[in-house]
Amino acid sequence: MKTPDKKTLNQLSEILRAKKLTIAVAESCTAGLLQNTLSQAEEAMSFFQGGMTVYNVGQKAKQLNINPIIAEKNNAVSKDIAEQMALQVAEKFNAELGYSITGFARTIPEEKVETCFAYIALSQNSKIILSKKITGDAEKDLPENQSIYIEKMIGELLSTVKTGR
Repeated sequence: MKTPDKKTLNQLSEILRAKKLTIAVAESCTAGLLQNTLSQAEEAMSFFQGGMTVYNVGQKAKQLNINPIIAEKNNAVSKDIAEQMALQVAEKFNAELGYSITGFARTIPEEKVETCFAYIALSQNSKIILSKKITGDAEKDLPENQSIYIEKMIGELLSTVKTGR
């Protein structure tokens, strides 16, 4: 897996530490890779609170209070669910920032998932400050798309905390 370069991670670490912000993450389709990536930044213990991988609807409902009836309708992949995940993980880990991803990093033809996409959300102090859809590549395999998502997420996080939203 290709991870964001050390310079980018360390810049992110510097900004989060300077602003006295901690972060917790909730992941679905990236299956813990964002947590792994954040742990590689300089002085990660001073800003990275931890995270959880909630890979299916049941765990999203149990761990992050996602409404299972609504989640079942879209396999727990939506903008609203990503936002709820971000808010809940920040609260559970007592972090100022909560970051989440839910989506598809591979196609699933039997479920009519023909493209690779995910929703990401970032909360700060119980408010959503970033919420968007990101895309992968249906021609690429699962690990490649997971890497694409991580690179995009780190870029979005860095850009958002830099601007001080």
